[in-house]
Amino acid sequence: MSVIADLRTVLVHRDFRKLFSVRLVSQCGDGMFQAGLATLFFFSPENLATAGAVAAAFAVLLLPFTIVGPFAGPLLDRWRRRQVLAVGNAIRVVLALALAVIMATQGVGPAVYILALLTLGVNRFLLAALSAGLPRVVPREQLLMANTLTPTLGAVSAVVGAGLGFGLGWLVPAGPGKDGLVLATAAVLFGCAALLALRMAPDLLGPARAARTLTGFAAFSADVRATLRDLVDGAGYLIRRRTPGMALAVMALHRFLYGLNFIALILISRNLLSDPTDAAAGLAMFAVLTSVSFAGNGLAIVATPIAHERMSPSTWIVVCLGLGAASQVLMAAAPEFAVIAAAAVLMGLAVQGAKIAVDTIVQRDTHDSFRGRAFSLYDMLYNAAFAGAAALAAAALPDTGWSRPVFAALAVAYVVIAVAYRRGVRRVHDRPVPVLDGERSPV
Repeated sequence: MSVIADLRTVLVHRDFRKLFSVRLVSQCGDGMFQAGLATLFFFSPENLATAGAVAAAFAVLLLPFTIVGPFAGPLLDRWRRRQVLAVGNAIRVVLALALAVIMATQGVGPAVYILALLTLGVNRFLLAALSAGLPRVVPREQLLMANTLTPTLGAVSAVVGAGLGFGLGWLVPAGPGKDGLVLATAAVLFGCAALLALRMAPDLLGPARAARTLTGFAAFSADVRATLRDLVDGAGYLIRRRTPGMALAVMALHRFLYGLNFIALILISRNLLSDPTDAAAGLAMFAVLTSVSFAGNGLAIVATPIAHERMSPSTWIVVCLGLGAASQVLMAAAPEFAVIAAAAVLMGLAVQGAKIAVDTIVQRDTHDSFRGRAFSLYDMLYNAAFAGAAALAAAALPDTGWSRPVFAALAVAYVVIAVAYRRGVRRVHDRPVPVLDGERSPV
């Protein structure tokens, strides 16, 4: 009931409803698109999943975005974010349809991987734009409420899209058009998201300063150079501001640990809880466990507002890290479905609850002129953390995905990060924090 009441509170704002609809439709398409990729990379019958193979697939998907990702935020601070949502989704329509045609006519090849990388790269750009624009459509006092609802309900929409994608894959007979149909359907959703974005006023989502319309390679080159300067300035600002910088650091570490668990979950689903030669059974098991984990994400919708009434967002982050440690203790207990499912719920609650709090701290304590850069750095750290987790998983995890010493070490790591972050937050109270015009003091 609290979730419904909170949703009714923010839905009274017309502009919020418009932005929220773009998020839901766009992320539903994301889920469908990524379901097709998951089947292709990790659960295709011709491939046996090993720790090294899964880690390599993640590295291929994430490392390019770690390099390109930093340019998203500075450009979001220079370009109108509403146009980014409309044009970005339109570009994804073209990429997804091209990918569907290639898979239906030629099968998997280098072009498939290149187009998949480009599509996922645009997706990261759009998610940053959605987050950066949120403070422009809700009052400041409702920002935590909006941060609690929109990313998590967006994730739920992505799960629905993934379920629809997997359902199409099971219903459509095997053949060259099977994978192409799922991707073409995702392209339809991307197109709908682009049209929904056009309902918003061009300047609604900011940034605060006037946006420039760049034309020609010379103008683009100048903007790239300015972006590099802006990115350096943004990183320096976040470090000096301290609270958003520390929040981004702790989220990167949290994502690194979560990445290890995510890769372990793929391997456990494919090689431990299912027959390794039965890719369909492995996919079904992974769908069940990820659904359980997303149920933990849903619990974060309920738990975070309640926690906010009793503690600060930084304290809630520490609590979520403690929940993450508890999930690793469970994972280390026994390689059984019930135990792993319980751990997945805690992981989902911990990672989503911490993300909501981090989003709130970054948005609340970051000036609007730096907010796009902050979320660009957020995205870069997210991808780098997952890529690093993939590298460590290849070395540390067996092909079954389950290792008691690894999960025990991860539990200790969660505790160490929680203690270090708590001490850092306390030190902020003892030293003045620089404040720009229009900002509030985070202390």
